[in-house]
Amino acid sequence: MAQKTLAAQPFSVLLGARVTAFGGGEAVLELDARDDLRQQNGFLHGGVLAYAADNALTFAAGSALGPAVLTGGFSIQYIRPATGPTLIARASTLHGGRRQAVCRCELYVADAGGAETLCAVAQGTVLTVRT
Repeated sequence: MAQKTLAAQPFSVLLGARVTAFGGGEAVLELDARDDLRQQNGFLHGGVLAYAADNALTFAAGSALGPAVLTGGFSIQYIRPATGPTLIARASTLHGGRRQAVCRCELYVADAGGAETLCAVAQGTVLTVRT
């Protein structure tokens, strides 16, 4: 279900995002750090990190609340520049009710050897929507 949902998001397809884990109130989203996703200093653009956090938070909540969810809002704190070749966004549901979930996401960059460095954290609220 998660892969199908991600494939239906044109912006996610453009970025080359992939869901590598999904279920039990958790989700992991990854994407390769291409040159066209970097800012002027060579770091991954903050907007790319914000996208990854937003989608990972929503997927984590969706695994707890069901597929009809939208981000209600989130905040992100950048800790250090994202310089590795792979961005990894790991999100988990902290609290899930009937109509909303509060989730947290940690964003890492992984180097070629797989070592991960924390570069940002985010927290947000995801709401169910009536379809």
